Amino acid sequence: MKKLLLSSVIALTSLYGFAQKPSPALLNPTNHMLVMIDYQSQMGFATKNIGIELLRSNTALVAGASKIFNIPTIVTTVAAKSFSGPVFPEVTEFYPQATSNFLDRTTMNSWEDANVYKAISAKGKKTIVLGGLWTSVCIVGPALSAINDGYTVYFITDACGDVSKEAHDQAVTRMVQAGAHPITSMQYLLELQRDWARSETYKATTDLVKKYGGAYGIGIQYAQEMMKH
Repeated sequence: MKKLLLSSVIALTSLYGFAQKPSPALLNPTNHMLVMIDYQSQMGFATKNIGIELLRSNTALVAGASKIFNIPTIVTTVAAKSFSGPVFPEVTEFYPQATSNFLDRTTMNSWEDANVYKAISAKGKKTIVLGGLWTSVCIVGPALSAINDGYTVYFITDACGDVSKEAHDQAVTRMVQAGAHPITSMQYLLELQRDWARSETYKATTDLVKKYGGAYGIGIQYAQEMMKH
């Protein structure tokens, strides 16, 4: 009987201990880097698979999340002075151009740009999260290239955009088939927070959601107000 009881305790302890270990496939503040690609005016003009207002809000969620959790982040642009124009204010709010060393390039595939590739390599992370415009060109290129070089790749589907829904959807399919992992902007933020008991980032996270999280943000605002009464 004692042996049976001891075995049961050990089994329960093992089960409990196992339940506390999150999957290594989950993103956390130390296991990846973020590359934000070509969030620029000209690229946004032609984006049709998602409304520009929602795209901008989702971009802010991603940029804000990376800043809150100190994610190593690179912001790239393409032909900023001659064609694509300035970076979205939802990016520069968290990464001011004057201090963030945006990497401008001419290549559509940022992986083929020596400065971008060098900057990515210097971060020392083998997991990369991508977001940007357009999905079928400027996201597919580095996603497939990084996978080929042995990186694990995630891409934020609702913080990416393309000239049509078809173009975006086929790009998503192509990346998934190659082994990349699709996530969303809110999922990215909440996966980093993970536990509301993490008080050091709780306020910044909920403030970001209230500002850019749509209906969920209004819900948080409502709940906080009601708890005062």
